Amino acid sequence: MPTDLAAFNTADADRVRPLLTACLAVPRWVDTLLAGRPYPDLAALFAAADQVKPLMPGEIRDAIAAHPRIGEKPSKNDTEAEWSRSEQSGVDDAAAEAFAAANAEYEARFGHVYLVCANGRDGEELLTDLVHRLRNDPETELRRAGEELAKIGRLRLEKAVVP
Repeated sequence: MPTDLAAFNTADADRVRPLLTACLAVPRWVDTLLAGRPYPDLAALFAAADQVKPLMPGEIRDAIAAHPRIGEKPSKNDTEAEWSRSEQSGVDDAAAEAFAAANAEYEARFGHVYLVCANGRDGEELLTDLVHRLRNDPETELRRAGEELAKIGRLRLEKAVVP
């Protein structure tokens, strides 16, 4: 559920923490944003979010666990699931089968789900990206997944904290 910047700045940390965790399930990122309050404006909040980079390998692995596979609909019915559905809206049911096969290959190679900031991208573009990323070595791919997580976190933060 979105909150305005004034409420975000003044709310008890225990109330804001779940909202931030739904944006990006990386405790260091959440703690950094909480510690930086109050923010004079949204630009300052977003800049603070962008400074928590790069994500560490353990942070990436833990955060990936909170994301559904591309092409699968989230089973939960909460804010985070709603964001995932919206972000993946370019992936239609026809592409789901192709994604299922590509996701299986990706997961066998890297040991985690394929993660990409899907917002505004169609299924064909995402499937091409997935196939291309299968060429990465595991270290490069984990770093790439972290970059995508940071993009997703930023996008969700923009939805979560409003003027």
